[in-house]
Amino acid sequence: MYNYITGSGSYIPKIKKTNADFSTADFYDENKSPLPYGNDVIIDKFKAITGISERRYVSDDLENSGIATEAAAIAIADAGIDPETLDYIILAQNFGDVSASSNQCDSLPSLASRVKHNLKINNPNCVAYDLIFGCPGWVQAIIHADAFIKAGLAKKVLIIGSETLSRVVDPNDRDSMIYSDGAAACILEKATDPNVGILSTAAQSYTRNEAHYLFYGPTYHPKKESKTNYIKMHGRKIYEFALTNVPKAMRSALDSSGVSIDQVKKILIHQANEKMDEAIIHRFYRQYGIKAPEGIMPMSIHKLGNSSVATVPTLFDLIVKENLDGHRITQGDILLFASVGAGMNINAFVYRYG
Repeated sequence: MYNYITGSGSYIPKIKKTNADFSTADFYDENKSPLPYGNDVIIDKFKAITGISERRYVSDDLENSGIATEAAAIAIADAGIDPETLDYIILAQNFGDVSASSNQCDSLPSLASRVKHNLKINNPNCVAYDLIFGCPGWVQAIIHADAFIKAGLAKKVLIIGSETLSRVVDPNDRDSMIYSDGAAACILEKATDPNVGILSTAAQSYTRNEAHYLFYGPTYHPKKESKTNYIKMHGRKIYEFALTNVPKAMRSALDSSGVSIDQVKKILIHQANEKMDEAIIHRFYRQYGIKAPEGIMPMSIHKLGNSSVATVPTLFDLIVKENLDGHRITQGDILLFASVGAGMNINAFVYRYG
């Protein structure tokens, strides 16, 4: 028995922030010292490594649960279902609702409960909860939903990935240029066609020193004394960790699926860093003794940045709706989804599109 995606939707914020918009920023390192070169050099190096030329931010009147609701409503309409028939709403997020005037994280009540309220769903048997799993949260929510349906605990599940990272970044940290906002959602149901759906899954958590590769910490600005903390990361350690471990998890999922490497049509990987993602894909294929095919890895990071849990479902929705140039999928295509992020967590699933 397989479960498949019957509808999808995404919310891409309207505000564009280009790399040039950071030209006047004051960047410091973790020792609170000015970086030893100008912003033009910083921005050029940043673009060469990450592939990001612009990112999207939400307007001041919006919060995370609001854009999650927008994406969810589109997915529900796309699936053509009555929202009252949903058994679960699983919302992957990490920082809750954060207002434009404060970076305090608000997750009480849960964002999933807020989305259910916003959608005016009355059914008390529609269980709504948040899933905090770092950037791989949406993929992990898919794994949850797949298990619930296979266990007979659900028939229809709304899965959302939504984040407003622009509200929790340190403007004096050059890594702030990586992050963006966005939301995407899908409906997962039991497949009526036995030849489509989720074929296999894999997930891992590494929580020794790796647990602190992404963390909350103070500003890098030497003259700003504040109790406010921001999202921080040890970028080199994350890169090395991902390169070592993500290809193994991807292989674990693929080898359990019953399909061969040459059948994979697209790999939808978390849009974290273009060079890192390319290296992961090449190492993944190297495990099978072959080179990665051209065009195997669609990318949205160039224009949308890294919106954490929203990157993978947004990428999927863009491709399905034929809004990503050069990438199409058709019925029967094998897709491999994968993600890595705070935890450190890794996961993947193999999906036959239909």
